[in-house]
Amino acid sequence: MAPLRTLLTALFALALTAPEALAQPARDLFGAIHTPTTGTQTPIGSYARGCLAGGVQLATDGPGWQAMRLSRDRRWGMPHLVEYIQALAKSVQQDGWPGILVGDMGAARGGPMKSGHASHQIGLDVDIWFEPMPGRTLSAEERENKSAVSVLKKGTREVDPTRFNEAHRLLLYRAATLPGVARIFVAPGIKRSLCNANWRDRSFLNKIRPWYGHDDHFHVRLSCPPGATLCENQAPAPAGEGCGDELAWWFTDEPYKPSDTPPSPPLTLADLPKECRAVLEWKG
Repeated sequence: MAPLRTLLTALFALALTAPEALAQPARDLFGAIHTPTTGTQTPIGSYARGCLAGGVQLATDGPGWQAMRLSRDRRWGMPHLVEYIQALAKSVQQDGWPGILVGDMGAARGGPMKSGHASHQIGLDVDIWFEPMPGRTLSAEERENKSAVSVLKKGTREVDPTRFNEAHRLLLYRAATLPGVARIFVAPGIKRSLCNANWRDRSFLNKIRPWYGHDDHFHVRLSCPPGATLCENQAPAPAGEGCGDELAWWFTDEPYKPSDTPPSPPLTLADLPKECRAVLEWKG
């Protein structure tokens, strides 16, 4: 991958980024661009502090998937993220799940988003709704206005068995066992439901991680692809199923206490890897 680093370093040297641009919120700069770079395809930086070179766009519809919230223009990612979505859409149908509704991936050149996510910056993250794909093509208006539905009992942290059942558990099993998956984030109650089920092979549970807010969708994060030397993997998940004390903590009040730490200011272009300046300024 030395030629890749050399190319991006050269592009950075040619970038005419004004000093004032380096101090601007990166979300505004990347959010204003709706075309990818061409040529080299690589994730740059970390999931929550990076960008994307050579992103590809997921088709609006495909065999077993429909994309939602089209106006956001967040259907971009690394080629193998698109391949993952295609593989998942095919895999789940063997269990009778009709197809998947695809939420946010990333922006055309990755980077921080104006709303909704701290991650999804390097083309390796995607949100999948817990609602099965309908048997008809949704209209553009429906894709904008239809809401993802929580699978938790109202006012609790536990799943509602009328909204989350064996089919949903198999959906997550399929998602976690496809190649390349680093983590899948779900609400703690969903993780508990998976832990309580009988599985012949429980090793996939290690990849299912509890996290705030993931009660109406799950968030798939892929590992950096081989040879992507500018990409930073997240630290490996702790060993084991994650069904013991670690999960029990999420059912205490501790995780939900207000923080005394003031919110961090938005990331600026200067906060991102220097190669992201070249990605931002790419003219084709």
